[in-house]
Amino acid sequence: MSVVAEMQNLSKVKGGKRQYTDNKAGHIFLLPWTIGLFAITLGPMAMSLYLSFTDYNLLQAPNWIGTDNFVRMFQDERLLNSLQVTFTYVLVGVPLQLIVALFIALLLDRGMRGLAFYRSVFYLPSMLGSSVAIAVLWKQLFGTTGLVNQFLAMFGIEGMGWISNPDTALSTLILLNVWTFGSPMVIFLAGLRQIPAMYYEAASIDGATRVRKFISITLPLLSPIIFFNLVLQIIGAFQNFTQAFIVSNGTGGPADSTMFFTLYLYQQGFKGFDMGYASSMAWLLVLIVGAFTAVNFLASKYWVFYDD
Repeated sequence: MSVVAEMQNLSKVKGGKRQYTDNKAGHIFLLPWTIGLFAITLGPMAMSLYLSFTDYNLLQAPNWIGTDNFVRMFQDERLLNSLQVTFTYVLVGVPLQLIVALFIALLLDRGMRGLAFYRSVFYLPSMLGSSVAIAVLWKQLFGTTGLVNQFLAMFGIEGMGWISNPDTALSTLILLNVWTFGSPMVIFLAGLRQIPAMYYEAASIDGATRVRKFISITLPLLSPIIFFNLVLQIIGAFQNFTQAFIVSNGTGGPADSTMFFTLYLYQQGFKGFDMGYASSMAWLLVLIVGAFTAVNFLASKYWVFYDD
């Protein structure tokens, strides 16, 4: 019995050493990510939270002023206007983008030839939509002498400066956001491919029309994918910066009609060197995005349906 007990103890010791070695290797592989998490993400976030309670201009040491920056935000008319512009952009642009993405996904799901090619072509705008080059191209398209006005002139319609007009400038950016429907479209297409065909066959036997199939089968079974795309696109829309910066030459004009919240934050921090105020604005944006995300998750239990 003593020999058996010694062998069991030896086996436990070897097993413990092997587990320690495996854990050590795992910790070593996680080390670069952990360093990046603290040095690139959590560290700057903590610093910006501190700076949001200070008066800091990059040249002098931060001066603690408490909640003055946050009080100032609610008295800043340009900031309130930037929130209105951003909310309009998000609440109009995101639903339109998802509707177009779902429509294209439904067309591609019909089994057409060259599906991989069309999927790649439609996805391409999502890769390029946030680039400087596309923003410059968009500015040229909707300029006074751009291709849009040239096309309208062919039918005798007098164009306008779509970007230089405060009434239409934001609409051009919303249209650009809708044009970058490729990413949610690919996700929608993957979700459509997972819906069992037997549901549609059973509905056809019962005499259901295409509209009824879409409402009663496609939308409920696709609701988790819609919810996923909705959350991601709302977060991304709140963070959009490049398009408004390029189209308005960094001014948010005309008449602050394209003054996104992120653009105004940039102006305060990197043009006005008011880093304390810019940091407080950044944390306001975090709270807004968090609130929208929380509302989406709370509301999802009423319209998102899972298999279980």
